[in-house]
Amino acid sequence: MKKVLLVAICSLSFTIASAQEFAKRRLIVKYKTTTSNAKNSVDKILSENHFKASKSLSAFKGTLQKSKNKNSTLLFTFKEGVNLLKVIDELKKTGVFEYVEPDFIGHGGGKKGVSNLETSPSDQYLSRQWGLVNNGTFSLSNSTSDADVDMDLAWDITTGNSNIILAVLDSGIKMNHPEFAGRIWVNPNETNNNSDSDANNYTDDINGWDFVNNDNNPTDDHGHGTNVAGISAATGNNSIGYAGVDWKCKIMPLKILDNNNSGFYSWWIAAINYAVSNGAKVINMSVGGSGFSQGMKDAVDNAHANGVVITVSMMNFNNNTSYYPAAYSSTIAVGSTNSDDKRTNPFFWNPTSGSNYGNHIDVIAPGNYIYGLSYNSDTNYNSYWGGTSQAAPLVAGICSLLLDQNPNLTVEQIRTILKESAEDQVGNLSEDTVGWDQYYGSGRVNAFNALQKVLSVDSFDVSKFSVYPNPTSNNLFISNILNNSSFKVFDTLGKEVFNGKIIEGKIQLSTLKPGIYILKIKKNSGNIIKRVIKT
Repeated sequence: MKKVLLVAICSLSFTIASAQEFAKRRLIVKYKTTTSNAKNSVDKILSENHFKASKSLSAFKGTLQKSKNKNSTLLFTFKEGVNLLKVIDELKKTGVFEYVEPDFIGHGGGKKGVSNLETSPSDQYLSRQWGLVNNGTFSLSNSTSDADVDMDLAWDITTGNSNIILAVLDSGIKMNHPEFAGRIWVNPNETNNNSDSDANNYTDDINGWDFVNNDNNPTDDHGHGTNVAGISAATGNNSIGYAGVDWKCKIMPLKILDNNNSGFYSWWIAAINYAVSNGAKVINMSVGGSGFSQGMKDAVDNAHANGVVITVSMMNFNNNTSYYPAAYSSTIAVGSTNSDDKRTNPFFWNPTSGSNYGNHIDVIAPGNYIYGLSYNSDTNYNSYWGGTSQAAPLVAGICSLLLDQNPNLTVEQIRTILKESAEDQVGNLSEDTVGWDQYYGSGRVNAFNALQKVLSVDSFDVSKFSVYPNPTSNNLFISNILNNSSFKVFDTLGKEVFNGKIIEGKIQLSTLKPGIYILKIKKNSGNIIKRVIKT
């Protein structure tokens, strides 16, 4: 198969000593709440070292002095010829700053390939999305039936909510793609009049912001972001392309990666703050850098404190190196699985690649051979990507659906739901041990299980509901609390094949042919849904 790789991501040290992966004329700083009389010393250091400008990375408009009063994170830029490491040392010694750090460079965590399929009618595109529904026939890699997130069952519960804003911090998106039609976030407080109508320091930010080029056009010029956004939120059930996890949420595009799939931390910090201040409830960041930044930690901690979920890719170097923001405790760190449910090792694009692991991983999700949308075509659906970049937005979409069911969920409640509803011991048992482990976290996410944990049907605890045995050749036994409840059984095409009422805690399936079925039990105000296998 011909494969085209569009992104070159190499594993480099981000330490200051390496002097490789940080901007040579940019610093991220934060003044202490109360500053001493050392201000003159700071001004002297800056004037002697080709200081150019200061800019707030926080989500409010203000001068440098106002920013200091609000304890803001700032970006200092310098002219050519500055000795940045010397300036960092001198500024730290003044005692005025909480921190002074380089503006590290990070990268998107996914790479692209191109399918060799010549034609594929629109009603077959969903069949390529093995991560959502896997029947074991996916042809590009070893595939195991049901190695998926049970998205078909989850959509029976909800397909999303247009009141929820999901921010995609990436290389931008194809703003006019038909899969995003009517879905792009609109800033209700901004007017397109060449001025900063809402006084947030971003002029005419009608549909998000491009932090790379500092303008109001977050159009994708690389491809990574459009693929990522489509995984989370491409419109489903519209007869074209692919189905995202959430079909209704508003998408806030914030461009933080350039056309080389790289970006400065300062862009990332400003974008996180922008998303939080403008109402995003979920943020996806399929990016990572190995330099620790207190400035970025402050931003993700602030998001957490404001109830905003941030899902992040673990990165793809097949090691336990900590990449940020995944390694911050306030984010939800996501690794990648293959279509056989094993941790991706390697990805299709490099034999030494693999889903990163470590003590900070939360869960794992489908991330290799992930078909998606094109950034430069409305009709090309033949490209696929692989990386933890593709796993994280799937989880972001699930988080958005959870918030549709209960908008009051906290970040930690959502993390707990994802982990407790994940499927454990699905992969390589030498790595995937019982309970949490450093390779799979708490397991491969399951959208249906997660939604069941927040789905309230009267006061019945659906998390403890089960049918057994499953698979079965005849009777399904069910809790007596559901006696006399109506049920329906559907085949995998959605056709109703059987119905009745639960009698004496059981349903008899002896008349059905062997196969996979969907069982729906009506319980007053809602449905309880289970997948059952008849042998």
